[in-house]
Amino acid sequence: MSDDHTHVQEFFSARAADWDSRFPDDGPAYAAAVAELGLREGDRVLDAGCGTGRALMPLRAAVGPSGVVLGADLTPAMLHAAVRAGRDRDGRLLLADVAALPLRSRSLDAVFGAGLISHLPRPAENLRELARVVRPGGVLALFHPIGRAALAARQGRQITPEDLRAEPNLRLLLAGSGWRMTSYVDEDVRFLALAVRED
Repeated sequence: MSDDHTHVQEFFSARAADWDSRFPDDGPAYAAAVAELGLREGDRVLDAGCGTGRALMPLRAAVGPSGVVLGADLTPAMLHAAVRAGRDRDGRLLLADVAALPLRSRSLDAVFGAGLISHLPRPAENLRELARVVRPGGVLALFHPIGRAALAARQGRQITPEDLRAEPNLRLLLAGSGWRMTSYVDEDVRFLALAVRED
């Protein structure tokens, strides 16, 4: 396992048990972001870096009982927290790295990634892997329930021009990884970038 993976696992393992209680009011923001994916009954969707599975219920509601909902995370403790919360009823949980997903190419209609982009060790490669598993015309949502400026303030840091989530940087990164950005919102109460899988 790479140092990047070890760092991510250590960070989230230490926080898994009380993760949901630290962010108790995020549910409506997750539901609103999922709604913007435009999922249909029967669609197949992945929550990449699903953590405790807070997006799984709105994803299941969007695709219905005939759809497929997968939640993949690198950290066993986060997946255990998802099971304890009963979220495994809404989707199948996979212990998996988004850098090498155990999924067939073009097998999904959409990918949802909450807080994902800042934890990707090789963002361009990792976004290409997400593109690999999504059909052409499928959708990617990169979401955070707090905007960049508000998150930086909470963490006691400044936003820099190099921030991957800045619109021009993210647009370029996505374009080089098989995606075309179609929408970008960065407000205090949410960050949401939508992209379509190119052919």
